Amino acid sequence: MPLRAFLFILILVTGIESLAKPCEVPAVVIDSISLTGNESTRSQVMLRELTFAPGDSIPAEALEPLLQENQKRLLNLRLFHFVNYTYTCAKGQVRVQFAVQERYYLYPIPIFDFADRNFNAWLEKKDWSRIDYGLNLIRRNFRGRNEEVRVRVQRGFNKRLELGYRIPYVWRKYNLGADFLVADYRSRTISYTNVNNRQRFYEQEEGMPIKRTSVAAALVHRQDVQRQAGLRLSFHDEDISDSVTLLNPEYYQRALQERQYMRLELYKAINRRNNFAYPTAGSYLEAGVAQTFFLHRSGSPFTTLRAKYVKYVPLSQKYTYMAGGEGQLRLAGKYAFADNIALGYRSLVRGYELYVVGGQHYALFKQGLTRQLLDIKSIKLKFIDNPKFNSIPLSLYLNGFTDAGYVADHAFEKGNPLTNRLLLGSGLGLHAVTFYDIVLRLEYTLNREGDRGLYFSARFPF
Repeated sequence: MPLRAFLFILILVTGIESLAKPCEVPAVVIDSISLTGNESTRSQVMLRELTFAPGDSIPAEALEPLLQENQKRLLNLRLFHFVNYTYTCAKGQVRVQFAVQERYYLYPIPIFDFADRNFNAWLEKKDWSRIDYGLNLIRRNFRGRNEEVRVRVQRGFNKRLELGYRIPYVWRKYNLGADFLVADYRSRTISYTNVNNRQRFYEQEEGMPIKRTSVAAALVHRQDVQRQAGLRLSFHDEDISDSVTLLNPEYYQRALQERQYMRLELYKAINRRNNFAYPTAGSYLEAGVAQTFFLHRSGSPFTTLRAKYVKYVPLSQKYTYMAGGEGQLRLAGKYAFADNIALGYRSLVRGYELYVVGGQHYALFKQGLTRQLLDIKSIKLKFIDNPKFNSIPLSLYLNGFTDAGYVADHAFEKGNPLTNRLLLGSGLGLHAVTFYDIVLRLEYTLNREGDRGLYFSARFPF
């Protein structure tokens, strides 16, 4: 067995992160950086993420923290199961080696999902016809360059076709990448209004009451894996049936059945979390501004400003405190019901999963205390030979939380008592983090209205 391969296997099996000969000089110089285990990933993709390079001079006491930081940067590319490092120091010259185990990059993910906003909203109806099925095919690390190809073919209650392509670098000199998306959506039902903060649906026996088609292209400035900004331009064409306009003439304003619009969006994200899947330290900042222009006088133009900031504070080895806020301002002369989206979809106050709180502006605050209950680095599946699949990590966390939110609505607030009112929710949850960054949450909540419930979700809460 070659020496490099033996060393790589030894590191992965033992889990040793650093095998080093101590540096006995005040400052060292990086002599070389070598990579092993990256059979598909191009070395340049990994080297671009590092904050040091051969020839750099570093204080000896700062070497270990520097290598640990860069180990996390490579891991947060989400291309590898493990990232470990070794180094040797001789006469002030340091040779660094990173060893990785690559993930499997082709994800044929079957779609079997509920057509409603979340599992509990579907469970309230228990309608097995409201099921979506199909295939979501994702090819990550395409060509070994951290590119991504996405194809989604969805049938069932909601029909969806999507094709996406992300390129981290199209102009390496300026760290510019690109993202493209084409999507078509059609559904057998449409939520045409809200009453008592519950969606009212219209289902058409023949044909589709709503159709949406969009094309988007973004230019992304990717400074590194933690910091990026982008400029996105998208075109949207949307149609609803005449029955919907009769039920709600303000769905697209002025009883229109079709509208077309362009949206220009500028955004920035700074992700300093220690782990992108389930962070326990660091911070996350995201901000954006978008302008929507309607074509053929099919709507009133509006401006949307949004921001989000979250801080994760490790209190000890097992305890983490999280606090963060999110908000949106939507400015327009006149609003359409279709654009009156605030809390109840991707963003919500926990405990209000069964409600939709529409509005133009909203603010959301979340905080929580998390305790790690279990941290298994690897559960070996002996009946599977492929190392990309036979090792499953599992972490369990106990999370106590409180959420608060407020939605301002001056267009469609009538008959919706949760609008223009402080929303409060709290509870206790069990979170599991496992294979390929999957996060599963089971939470028992109590809200200000006195509702209690057990809710399930499959993504990180904030």
